[in-house]
Amino acid sequence: MTANTKQSTAKALLDIGAVGFSPNSPVTFKSGMVSPVYVDNRQLIYHPTAWHTIIEGFRAKLETLALDYELIAGVAVGGVPHSSALAYMMNIPSIFIRKEAKRHGRIRRIEGGAVSQKKALLLEDLVTTGGSSLSAVRALREAGAIVSDLAAIVSYGFSEADRAFAQAGVRLHTLTDFETLLEAALGRRLFTDAEAAVIQDWFADPHGWREKRL
Repeated sequence: MTANTKQSTAKALLDIGAVGFSPNSPVTFKSGMVSPVYVDNRQLIYHPTAWHTIIEGFRAKLETLALDYELIAGVAVGGVPHSSALAYMMNIPSIFIRKEAKRHGRIRRIEGGAVSQKKALLLEDLVTTGGSSLSAVRALREAGAIVSDLAAIVSYGFSEADRAFAQAGVRLHTLTDFETLLEAALGRRLFTDAEAAVIQDWFADPHGWREKRL
């Protein structure tokens, strides 16, 4: 991850208001963890200039990394627009993985085409604890795909996610990180020093933060 990529990605997200602070009404992650700061990458598809920055960032990063893959797989719902746009730009087959298999029709969890013996690059919009991402990895591997890399716009950088990816044999590649987003937001005075202190307190103990404030 180059400094330019980290900064340009952070700028794109801040430009569209995708990063916010809400200590009194914290957001709840799928894992149950609560957070006073949120990153809402779902807004990107409404802002073509910022979105283009992200997709071009992925293309350039993957070109630099020279990863070996035959198709790009998006994790529903957040990763699908970006995986589809990137695959279209790069002229590579695209698929997506549902959170769970449909209960009607062909009862599939993986949509788009066959994945058996194919090398798949997984793409996410945001990584928190890594649970959703690794669920998609398992689904792909159970279907016969070969998965060793995950690309995401940003990760919170939790150690538990790092451990989970390492145990699963998956390398995580991000365009930017939480620290860069926070630094850029502070530079724009989007957060006060007091708010930044709350965020840093949360980041130091994300699981115990809520209890400490009650």
